[in-house]
Amino acid sequence: MAGAAQVPTSFGRELRVCLRCSLMKTYDQFKENGCDNCMFFNMDKDHDRVLECTTPNFAGVISCMDPTSSWAARWLRISKFTSGCYALTVTGELSEEMQAICDDNNIRYVPRS
Repeated sequence: MAGAAQVPTSFGRELRVCLRCSLMKTYDQFKENGCDNCMFFNMDKDHDRVLECTTPNFAGVISCMDPTSSWAARWLRISKFTSGCYALTVTGELSEEMQAICDDNNIRYVPRS
């Protein structure tokens, strides 16, 4: 992916993490721009999807500027994603409906917990 994801504008309670890729943003950032790695979820067009596809339950943060050359990004399975802030561990899984959307887009979903 080209470019970089938005840096979270706050590190308070409004932070959420994408359940598929662990990208971290605020609720408002997901609502306005969707997930930079999972555009097929259309979070920016369907605001209920932000709640379906993200979670506030995560631990740890890593900021990755060049995922393609980072051993930590490879270890966390984010080396093919855009640069940005990611959670180290995520609690929760996508619903079956959201997993089907991944399948429809030929995207492999592996829970990140």
